[in-house]
Amino acid sequence: MDERVRVVVATRESRARFFAATATGRSLALYRFPFLELMLFEQNRTGLPALYNRAIEASRERPAILVFLHDDVHLCDFYWPWQLTGALAAFDVVGLAGNRRRVPNQPSWAFVDTRGTWDAQENLSGIVGHGQGFPPAALSVFGHPRQEVKLLDGVLVACRSATLIERGLRFDERFDFHFYDLDLCREAEARGLRMGTWPISVVHESGGDFGSPAWHVAYATYLQKWGA
Repeated sequence: MDERVRVVVATRESRARFFAATATGRSLALYRFPFLELMLFEQNRTGLPALYNRAIEASRERPAILVFLHDDVHLCDFYWPWQLTGALAAFDVVGLAGNRRRVPNQPSWAFVDTRGTWDAQENLSGIVGHGQGFPPAALSVFGHPRQEVKLLDGVLVACRSATLIERGLRFDERFDFHFYDLDLCREAEARGLRMGTWPISVVHESGGDFGSPAWHVAYATYLQKWGA
């Protein structure tokens, strides 16, 4: 590959423990590609948007495909960097799962209300495995991949650093964790960027924290910012 691929990950583990104990660390240890780089924020307690923005600014001197990735993801697709280059030939911002539409007050890329009501499947896109390894304990088949979407799941988001810098797209640091992905998608849409899903095989260990007190605080901030 002619481009650098820089994976940006925050973890509460030390660097050594990251590679030994986390799904993402153990996965990345397998992929010794010369074009692959890791920007690791170890023993982290800072919100993801602040760290991700630091990675964007650092890329001014060393452009790359930036992959913002949680630390509990098994990368099961041996060709995932090449998949990303294909994805970014079709879209400006890519992820694994998303929604082709957005409705007022939508609290999640997949749900249409705070009760956790799933959107209709024809609006959803992507596939994500869930469990502690491969084969996954469960497979969420949301819908056909390679579709343009308005909202992406933040477990993996990739974009060329040059696109982020040229369009002035950043993560909103008001969101420590919850809603930073939905907010980014709305900011991307406002800048005329196309978002889409792509078929990359992963297993995600976490089921999320929908409806927690911290989630409700972030939801209120999100609605205050966007109005709906």
